Amino acid sequence: MPRDLEFKQPPVPHKEDGASRQVGFELEFTGLTLEQTAAAVQDALGGELSRTSASERVLRVDGLGKFNIELDWDLLKRQSLKAENAQEGSPEWMDLLSRAASLMVPLEVVCPPIDIGELGRLDGMIAGLRQAGAVGTENSPMAAFGVHLNPDIPRLDPATISAYLRAFGLLQWWLVDAHQVDLSRKISPYIDLYPEAYVRRLVEQPRPDMAQLFDDYLEHNATRNRALDLLPLLAQIDAERVRQAVPDPKIKARPTFHYRLPNCQIEKADWSLASSWNLWWVVEQLAGNEDDLQALGEAFGQHWRPLLGLNRGAWLEYVGRWLNDRGWG
Repeated sequence: MPRDLEFKQPPVPHKEDGASRQVGFELEFTGLTLEQTAAAVQDALGGELSRTSASERVLRVDGLGKFNIELDWDLLKRQSLKAENAQEGSPEWMDLLSRAASLMVPLEVVCPPIDIGELGRLDGMIAGLRQAGAVGTENSPMAAFGVHLNPDIPRLDPATISAYLRAFGLLQWWLVDAHQVDLSRKISPYIDLYPEAYVRRLVEQPRPDMAQLFDDYLEHNATRNRALDLLPLLAQIDAERVRQAVPDPKIKARPTFHYRLPNCQIEKADWSLASSWNLWWVVEQLAGNEDDLQALGEAFGQHWRPLLGLNRGAWLEYVGRWLNDRGWG
């Protein structure tokens, strides 16, 4: 594997309790049936495969955990679950629909949390899916699907959360360019960036307590549709407050970030999950260095224009040069 596709190690590889930090990946693509997808993942990783419904399979792999493999179609999943609960099995029409849906509806492989140092074990899965015929974002102009990353947070305290929020907020426009986010995804509502006013708030109030952090985030981002969705992490701290602001049952409390910017380019031989992780790694680097965070925040203020807001073109150029000077770009 080319060296630039190795998973870079973050400056903080362990959690507060000393355990290794973990990352969960959610991979969306098309080009295969559910059965072909499950077979390709099992061929690459081994494990025991089971069928849970017409739209879902589960692969349990020793040493890694449970991989959920499913058609990302809520209607099919709801009807299939209803049939299973009624002990009717999956009607034949649902199996036929599942096979037809694979031509239009994204498949999703939801990986278990894996130690950052072990992420290379997923390379074989990506190669196997590619060889089987999986294709990514650019092959489906209507789907707007991609790759989601769910990295553990090192510490669940306001200082750490705020550092990551500032780092991402300052880098978010650069990250869109660096990921070469597909147009179908840019115009979708699913990966909206943080509002400029919120980024300015993060810079001006860099050390909020937990109550202020909640107030500011929910004032500007009361939606799951953010490129860095913090609602699952905040729900881990205070689920009731999050659900009062965003009453969405899909919000699952967990002490992880939910990063949704990367495209899925699984059909390309030079692409791996490391391609997505290594750009998130830049956020990790910045979040772990308070001096750099402060310096970039001051530069952000210098690029802010009264009434007009951020000069984005100039800011992109500045951030690119700034990251290159540090060897992070």
